[in-house]
Amino acid sequence: MEPRHLGRTGLRVPPLGLGTLTWGREVGERDAAELLRTFWRAGGSLVDTADVYADGGAEYMLGRMLGGFVPRRDLVIATKAGSVADPHRRVDGSRGHLLDSLDASLARLGTDYVDLWQLHAYDTATPLEETLQAVDDAVRSGRVRYAGVTGYCGWQLAKAGTWQLADAGRRCRLSTTQMEYSLLQRGVEREVVPAALDLGIGLLPSSPLGRGVLTAKYRGGARPAGSRAVSDQLSAFVAPYLDQKAGRVVDAVRTAADGLGATPLQVALAWVRDRPGVVAPLVGARTSAQLEAALSVADLTLPEEIRRALDDVSAPVHHYPDQDWSTL
Repeated sequence: MEPRHLGRTGLRVPPLGLGTLTWGREVGERDAAELLRTFWRAGGSLVDTADVYADGGAEYMLGRMLGGFVPRRDLVIATKAGSVADPHRRVDGSRGHLLDSLDASLARLGTDYVDLWQLHAYDTATPLEETLQAVDDAVRSGRVRYAGVTGYCGWQLAKAGTWQLADAGRRCRLSTTQMEYSLLQRGVEREVVPAALDLGIGLLPSSPLGRGVLTAKYRGGARPAGSRAVSDQLSAFVAPYLDQKAGRVVDAVRTAADGLGATPLQVALAWVRDRPGVVAPLVGARTSAQLEAALSVADLTLPEEIRRALDDVSAPVHHYPDQDWSTL
């Protein structure tokens, strides 16, 4: 498919990104190298990581592959800063922390700039002006080319986006927002997506396969060996999407896939890829086979009647103040 603009910028990326959340923990360096090579050979460019993934291990592994396995110029590297491993303070958006984190990320990645630098979460303990000024200064320095946010709710995204637009002299303008978005999690459609569309900010959906549930591998109560559902560490991550409502959505995805001669993975990924405002879903594959299955969605466009049916079965419940509240 045609590359898409990263928000209201001149940078374009193919409509599928590679996530690295499991690199350095579930995915070792050899498998990570094969994932990156597979992704690059298929025309992929956007690789998303963070300074806290594997305590910096994911960035370090990615950095070791640049140049040797994949040319740096062929990748759009997106990383994050702001999360901290502190039980008393999980987010730090202060100027000092952010700029120190950026320097550390660049050192681990072995590059002098990142294409997209994202604020990992909204910090209520730091003035937003201080946080965004630090991002603006990072862009001015040339160490960051584009800026984005992760996990901002609707009002936070609107506040950050409009604060930057208020000063025409600023070089930094938010280009992306990253949020969980799938047929099993459509909460962002309430306020985040409308805010992003209004501000010209592109959406990077994380967990576009509903934490793996939309592949239908858990259908009928199945718990495949090696899956997250049987992992002591990750079973709680999957559990919220194994209820009856999710089961109905998965059944609909499976029915659509059978009718199209496709897989549930392809149907679910094509649905979120083509939602309004979406730039590129981020796929966190652990094997090359999983990644190749995701990349195969490039050839699939859902017919309108199937898209509408999936919209209906997965529709979130909106009440006050979103819609129909006057009749309650």
